[in-house]
Amino acid sequence: MELGIDSFAAVTVTSEERRAVESRQAINELLDRIELADKVGLDYFGVGEHHREEYLDSAQVVILAAAAARTQKIRLSSAVTVLSADDPVRVFQEYATLDLVSGGRAEIEVGRGSFIDAFPLFGYDLNDYNELFEEKLDLLLKIRENTRVTWEGQFRPALYDQPVYPRPLQKKIPIWIGVGGTPASFVRAGKLGLPLMVAVIGGETHRFRSLVDMYREAGVKAGHDLDSLKVGLHSLGYVARDSKQAIEDFYPGYARAFTRIGLERGWPPVTRSRFESQLGPRGAFLLGNPSEVAEKILRHSEALGGISRVTFQMDSAELSHEQLMEAIELMGTEVKPLLG
Repeated sequence: MELGIDSFAAVTVTSEERRAVESRQAINELLDRIELADKVGLDYFGVGEHHREEYLDSAQVVILAAAAARTQKIRLSSAVTVLSADDPVRVFQEYATLDLVSGGRAEIEVGRGSFIDAFPLFGYDLNDYNELFEEKLDLLLKIRENTRVTWEGQFRPALYDQPVYPRPLQKKIPIWIGVGGTPASFVRAGKLGLPLMVAVIGGETHRFRSLVDMYREAGVKAGHDLDSLKVGLHSLGYVARDSKQAIEDFYPGYARAFTRIGLERGWPPVTRSRFESQLGPRGAFLLGNPSEVAEKILRHSEALGGISRVTFQMDSAELSHEQLMEAIELMGTEVKPLLG
């Protein structure tokens, strides 16, 4: 099983005067963390896409290219590319270039995003949320398969025998579909035979089994080999040497961040009891000491019928760079060996 990290390139800005300096520091520290993840043997590092004050990942491929220059083996991916509000031609060109820079280590994870900021920013209608994604994914896959592309759609000008360069080092850049809890998204990924990354940031992970089964059933029905229908799990998590310390480190920042997001989305404020409900055997959070976290990952894998990759999201808890570096060290040296 592959083990990795997803980051949103979070930044804490103490004043407008210090924004540039603190943003530069945050980017440099993120690159240090990616470099460490590579050194300790983690398999994957993904960078999200947001267009918000608290994150620095609006141009994720630039961060990944900088990381490629400082790493040797780790796979580098978006997590996710908000494809609905982007141009598939440019997405392919950017990640094909990243693949060349990294020596064949690029991946693309596409999704519709958990925030809607990109839609008004780039002039798209939120009412076209699903149609935009379907159409642009169709074009992205055609570009991956063909150097010269002929294609017509509703939201983008047509292409007529148009060459798209550069081409990547890999024969096919892996394209994963990032999904939440929408059944149609699982079925779509299955029909296309694309690997699936399931984001479970709350509730009980085993409840996603029926959706994962829908994905696999749709894939087999569409003629794809079951072994090619990979499933990954993305969850909030953090590893410390002591499980009590892990909880005390993680909770305060998590509570602030998700209470703040809740104000936008109409969620109730985070409470300690609701947080702790996620720490049990079936709860979504991958939080604790290395052995506890590894055991929980294996339980989640069994509950979902087997997963090939698990990724941690640690940016959501306002953890310090030093805490994140220690967590990455533990993930590579102690958690990963227990996953087999």
